[in-house]
Amino acid sequence: MIICRSPLRISLGGGGTDIPSYYKKYGGRVISAAINKYVFTTIIVPYVDGIFLKYSNSENIKKITNIKHPIIREVLKNYKNLSKRIEITTLADIPSGTGLGSSGSFTNSLIKALQELENQKVSPKDLAEESCKIEINQLKRPVGKQDQYISSFGGLKNFKFNKNGNVNVKNVNIKKKTITKLENNLLLFFTGFTRSSSKILSKQDSQTKRSESKIIENLHEVKKIGDITSKLFERGNLYEFGQLMN
Repeated sequence: MIICRSPLRISLGGGGTDIPSYYKKYGGRVISAAINKYVFTTIIVPYVDGIFLKYSNSENIKKITNIKHPIIREVLKNYKNLSKRIEITTLADIPSGTGLGSSGSFTNSLIKALQELENQKVSPKDLAEESCKIEINQLKRPVGKQDQYISSFGGLKNFKFNKNGNVNVKNVNIKKKTITKLENNLLLFFTGFTRSSSKILSKQDSQTKRSESKIIENLHEVKKIGDITSKLFERGNLYEFGQLMN
Protein backbone atom coordinates (compact mmCIF):
# COMPACT_ATOMS: atom_id res chain seq x y z
CA MET A 1 0.00 0.00 0.00
CA ILE A 2 1.19 3.50 -0.89
CA ILE A 3 0.03 6.36 1.36
CA CYS A 4 0.79 9.99 0.54
CA ARG A 5 -0.36 13.17 2.22
CA SER A 6 -0.21 16.68 0.85
CA PRO A 7 -0.66 19.83 2.97
CA LEU A 8 -3.33 22.47 2.53
CA ARG A 9 -2.40 26.14 2.69
CA ILE A 10 -3.29 29.68 3.63
CA SER A 11 -2.32 32.75 1.59
CA LEU A 12 -0.68 35.53 3.58
CA GLY A 13 -0.35 38.05 0.76
CA GLY A 14 -0.45 38.21 -3.04
CA GLY A 15 -3.14 35.58 -3.65
CA GLY A 16 -4.55 35.86 -7.16
CA THR A 17 -1.37 37.20 -8.76
CA ASP A 18 -0.26 33.60 -9.49
CA ILE A 19 -2.81 33.22 -12.31
CA PRO A 20 -1.23 33.23 -15.83
CA SER A 21 -3.48 35.99 -17.16
CA TYR A 22 -1.91 38.32 -14.57
CA TYR A 23 1.67 37.17 -14.04
CA LYS A 24 2.41 36.82 -17.78
CA LYS A 25 1.85 40.59 -18.06
CA TYR A 26 2.98 41.92 -14.70
CA GLY A 27 4.70 39.14 -12.74
CA GLY A 28 3.20 37.73 -9.56
CA ARG A 29 4.24 37.42 -5.91
CA VAL A 30 2.60 35.30 -3.19
CA ILE A 31 3.48 34.61 0.44
CA SER A 32 1.98 31.21 1.25
CA ALA A 33 2.07 28.85 4.23
CA ALA A 34 1.41 25.11 4.35
CA ILE A 35 -0.66 24.08 7.36
CA ASN A 36 -1.09 20.85 9.33
CA LYS A 37 -4.26 19.82 7.51
CA TYR A 38 -3.88 17.38 4.63
CA VAL A 39 -5.27 15.58 1.61
CA PHE A 40 -4.44 11.85 1.70
CA THR A 41 -4.16 9.38 -1.17
CA THR A 42 -3.81 5.62 -0.76
CA ILE A 43 -3.12 3.22 -3.61
CA ILE A 44 -3.22 -0.57 -3.62
CA VAL A 45 -3.08 -3.16 -6.39
CA PRO A 46 -6.27 -5.25 -6.08
CA TYR A 47 -6.63 -8.95 -6.94
CA VAL A 48 -8.87 -8.32 -9.97
CA ASP A 49 -8.57 -6.12 -13.03
CA GLY A 50 -10.24 -2.73 -12.99
CA ILE A 51 -9.98 0.86 -11.82
CA PHE A 52 -11.53 1.23 -8.37
CA LEU A 53 -11.94 4.80 -7.10
CA LYS A 54 -13.17 5.97 -3.72
CA TYR A 55 -13.47 9.70 -3.05
CA SER A 56 -16.71 11.58 -2.25
CA ASN A 57 -18.21 9.12 -4.74
CA SER A 58 -17.21 5.61 -5.83
CA GLU A 59 -16.34 4.38 -9.32
CA ASN A 60 -15.59 0.93 -10.71
CA ILE A 61 -14.58 1.12 -14.37
CA LYS A 62 -12.32 -0.52 -16.91
CA LYS A 63 -11.12 2.41 -19.02
CA ILE A 64 -9.48 5.68 -18.02
CA THR A 65 -11.70 7.62 -20.43
CA ASN A 66 -14.77 6.51 -18.47
CA ILE A 67 -13.58 8.03 -15.18
CA LYS A 68 -15.96 10.77 -14.02
CA HIS A 69 -13.54 12.55 -11.67
CA PRO A 70 -11.70 14.99 -13.98
CA ILE A 71 -8.40 15.22 -12.07
CA ILE A 72 -8.06 11.47 -11.53
CA ARG A 73 -8.91 10.87 -15.19
CA GLU A 74 -6.31 13.33 -16.49
CA VAL A 75 -3.59 12.18 -14.08
CA LEU A 76 -4.08 8.50 -14.93
CA LYS A 77 -3.69 9.29 -18.64
CA ASN A 78 -0.02 9.90 -17.80
CA TYR A 79 0.25 6.57 -15.95
CA LYS A 80 -1.58 4.22 -18.32
CA ASN A 81 0.70 1.30 -17.46
CA LEU A 82 -0.72 1.34 -13.92
CA SER A 83 -4.37 1.55 -14.88
CA LYS A 84 -5.12 -2.12 -15.65
CA ARG A 85 -5.41 -2.97 -11.95
CA ILE A 86 -5.48 -0.18 -9.39
CA GLU A 87 -7.51 1.03 -6.41
CA ILE A 88 -7.27 4.68 -5.35
CA THR A 89 -8.80 6.16 -2.20
CA THR A 90 -8.65 9.84 -1.30
CA LEU A 91 -9.51 11.55 1.98
CA ALA A 92 -9.15 15.07 3.34
CA ASP A 93 -9.02 16.72 6.76
CA ILE A 94 -11.39 19.46 5.57
CA PRO A 95 -14.21 19.77 3.01
CA SER A 96 -13.47 21.02 -0.49
CA GLY A 97 -14.46 24.58 -1.36
CA THR A 98 -13.11 26.12 1.85
CA GLY A 99 -10.37 28.19 0.21
CA LEU A 100 -7.36 26.21 1.41
CA GLY A 101 -6.08 25.02 -1.97
CA SER A 102 -7.53 21.51 -1.72
CA SER A 103 -7.61 20.96 -5.49
CA GLY A 104 -3.86 21.51 -5.86
CA SER A 105 -3.15 19.37 -2.80
CA PHE A 106 -5.40 16.61 -4.18
CA THR A 107 -3.57 16.60 -7.51
CA ASN A 108 -0.13 16.64 -5.87
CA SER A 109 -1.01 13.81 -3.51
CA LEU A 110 -2.36 11.62 -6.32
CA ILE A 111 0.63 12.21 -8.62
CA LYS A 112 3.13 11.60 -5.82
CA ALA A 113 1.43 8.34 -4.82
CA LEU A 114 1.54 7.08 -8.43
CA GLN A 115 5.20 8.08 -8.70
CA GLU A 116 5.98 6.15 -5.53
CA LEU A 117 4.16 3.13 -6.95
CA GLU A 118 6.52 3.32 -9.95
CA ASN A 119 9.57 3.96 -7.70
CA GLN A 120 10.07 7.35 -9.33
CA LYS A 121 11.94 10.11 -7.54
CA VAL A 122 11.00 13.62 -8.52
CA SER A 123 11.89 17.09 -7.23
CA PRO A 124 9.29 19.30 -5.53
CA LYS A 125 9.45 21.70 -8.48
CA ASP A 126 8.81 18.96 -11.05
CA LEU A 127 5.92 17.63 -8.96
CA ALA A 128 4.38 21.10 -8.75
CA GLU A 129 4.79 21.68 -12.49
CA GLU A 130 3.22 18.34 -13.40
CA SER A 131 0.29 19.19 -11.14
CA CYS A 132 -0.05 22.64 -12.74
CA LYS A 133 0.03 21.04 -16.19
CA ILE A 134 -2.93 18.83 -15.26
CA GLU A 135 -5.12 21.62 -13.89
CA ILE A 136 -4.11 24.57 -16.06
CA ASN A 137 -3.16 23.04 -19.42
CA GLN A 138 -5.19 19.83 -19.64
CA LEU A 139 -8.32 20.75 -17.68
CA LYS A 140 -8.17 24.45 -18.66
CA ARG A 141 -9.08 25.58 -15.15
CA PRO A 142 -8.61 29.29 -14.32
CA VAL A 143 -6.30 28.52 -11.40
CA GLY A 144 -2.88 29.75 -10.41
CA LYS A 145 0.32 27.97 -9.43
CA GLN A 146 0.41 28.84 -5.73
CA ASP A 147 -1.53 25.81 -4.46
CA GLN A 148 0.53 23.21 -6.28
CA TYR A 149 3.83 24.84 -5.31
CA ILE A 150 3.17 25.33 -1.59
CA SER A 151 1.71 21.83 -1.35
CA SER A 152 4.87 20.46 -2.94
CA PHE A 153 7.48 22.58 -1.09
CA GLY A 154 5.72 23.02 2.27
CA GLY A 155 6.74 25.52 4.93
CA LEU A 156 6.40 29.30 4.67
CA LYS A 157 7.43 30.38 1.19
CA ASN A 158 7.88 33.47 -0.94
CA PHE A 159 6.90 32.66 -4.53
CA LYS A 160 7.79 34.88 -7.47
CA PHE A 161 5.85 34.06 -10.66
CA ASN A 162 7.82 35.33 -13.63
CA LYS A 163 6.32 36.48 -16.93
CA ASN A 164 7.85 33.47 -18.73
CA GLY A 165 6.07 31.03 -16.39
CA ASN A 166 9.11 30.12 -14.27
CA VAL A 167 8.63 30.19 -10.51
CA ASN A 168 11.28 31.29 -8.02
CA VAL A 169 10.87 29.73 -4.58
CA LYS A 170 12.47 31.21 -1.45
CA ASN A 171 12.06 30.58 2.26
CA VAL A 172 10.71 33.60 4.09
CA ASN A 173 13.51 34.93 6.26
CA ILE A 174 11.65 34.69 9.55
CA LYS A 175 12.90 33.88 13.04
CA LYS A 176 11.62 30.80 14.85
CA LYS A 177 10.16 32.86 17.69
CA THR A 178 8.22 34.94 15.15
CA ILE A 179 6.79 31.79 13.57
CA THR A 180 5.75 30.54 17.01
CA LYS A 181 4.08 33.85 17.79
CA LEU A 182 2.37 33.83 14.38
CA GLU A 183 1.04 30.30 14.90
CA ASN A 184 -0.22 31.17 18.38
CA ASN A 185 -2.14 34.20 17.10
CA LEU A 186 -3.68 32.94 13.87
CA LEU A 187 -7.03 31.18 14.24
CA LEU A 188 -8.79 29.25 11.48
CA PHE A 189 -12.52 28.55 11.71
CA PHE A 190 -14.82 26.41 9.58
CA THR A 191 -17.95 28.49 9.05
CA GLY A 192 -19.95 25.71 7.41
CA PHE A 193 -19.94 27.60 4.10
CA THR A 194 -18.21 26.41 0.93
CA ARG A 195 -17.91 27.97 -2.52
CA SER A 196 -16.56 27.19 -5.97
CA SER A 197 -13.24 28.92 -6.53
CA SER A 198 -13.57 28.21 -10.26
CA LYS A 199 -16.51 30.62 -10.58
CA ILE A 200 -14.65 33.38 -8.72
CA LEU A 201 -11.36 32.82 -10.55
CA SER A 202 -13.08 32.57 -13.95
CA LYS A 203 -14.46 36.06 -13.45
CA GLN A 204 -11.08 37.40 -12.32
CA ASP A 205 -9.34 35.67 -15.22
CA SER A 206 -11.69 37.05 -17.87
CA GLN A 207 -11.51 40.58 -16.40
CA THR A 208 -7.72 40.44 -16.30
CA LYS A 209 -7.53 39.26 -19.92
CA ARG A 210 -9.68 42.25 -20.87
CA SER A 211 -7.29 44.50 -18.89
CA GLU A 212 -10.13 45.96 -16.84
CA SER A 213 -8.55 48.69 -14.75
CA LYS A 214 -10.32 47.89 -11.46
CA ILE A 215 -9.24 44.24 -11.26
CA ILE A 216 -5.69 45.07 -12.41
CA GLU A 217 -5.38 47.78 -9.75
CA ASN A 218 -6.73 45.41 -7.10
CA LEU A 219 -4.23 42.69 -8.05
CA HIS A 220 -1.39 45.22 -8.05
CA GLU A 221 -2.43 46.17 -4.51
CA VAL A 222 -2.66 42.52 -3.42
CA LYS A 223 0.84 41.88 -4.80
CA LYS A 224 2.10 44.92 -2.90
CA ILE A 225 0.60 43.44 0.29
CA GLY A 226 2.61 40.27 -0.39
CA ASP A 227 5.84 42.28 -0.62
CA ILE A 228 5.05 44.18 2.59
CA THR A 229 4.10 40.95 4.40
CA SER A 230 7.48 39.41 3.61
CA LYS A 231 9.31 42.46 4.98
CA LEU A 232 7.18 42.55 8.14
CA PHE A 233 7.90 38.87 8.81
CA GLU A 234 11.61 39.49 8.41
CA ARG A 235 11.40 42.30 10.97
CA GLY A 236 9.18 40.26 13.27
CA ASN A 237 6.49 42.92 13.11
CA LEU A 238 3.30 40.89 13.44
CA TYR A 239 1.22 43.80 14.69
CA GLU A 240 1.42 45.57 11.34
CA PHE A 241 0.86 42.22 9.58
CA GLY A 242 -2.39 41.94 11.57
CA GLN A 243 -3.39 45.35 10.26
CA LEU A 244 -2.71 44.18 6.70
CA MET A 245 -4.91 41.13 7.30
CA ASN A 246 -7.67 43.44 8.51
